[in-house]
Amino acid sequence: MLSDESKFSISFGNQGPRVWRKRGEAQNPRCLKSSVKFPQSVMVWDAMSSAGVGPLCFLRSKVNAADYQEVLEHFMLPAADQLYGNADFIFQQDLAPAHSAKATSTWFKDHGIPVLNWPANSPDLNPIENQWGIVKRKMRHARPNNAEELKATIRATWALITPEQCHRLIDSMPCRFAAVNQAKGAPTKY
Repeated sequence: MLSDESKFSISFGNQGPRVWRKRGEAQNPRCLKSSVKFPQSVMVWDAMSSAGVGPLCFLRSKVNAADYQEVLEHFMLPAADQLYGNADFIFQQDLAPAHSAKATSTWFKDHGIPVLNWPANSPDLNPIENQWGIVKRKMRHARPNNAEELKATIRATWALITPEQCHRLIDSMPCRFAAVNQAKGAPTKY
């Protein structure tokens, strides 16, 4: 089971068209585009496997170890039941401080869940990163007006992800690892 967080903003950054203007057109309305200096955003956690995706969890902007363990308890465990049933699985997470805290390691041991040893400062090899990118591209034309509309748009787009899409992304992992190893960008032992 692969997990990660991603930030979604009402304004999706510099994805809009560029405006070219001639001298003297700086204030011409067709050369102006409104922007928001600090757009509303939400942080989302989720997990996926080759069987599909789990339920989304919307996070506070800063998550400590206790908060993360609540996410694991109320979102990861139900996702594991949904995606794996009684089968064993290995959990993958990056090395964010809340993830690598001693209390979080103890939580995993207490629940009998093995955690994949993920390299620090590694390139983003986690296929869920690609899944977040796909969701953001599909949302590119959505124009939510507030955080609640943004959450609804994320939920609706996430619900469209099929197990086949997840399976394809996970199947790409050996090629990703090989490419990074060939470029000497990560350790060879996973």
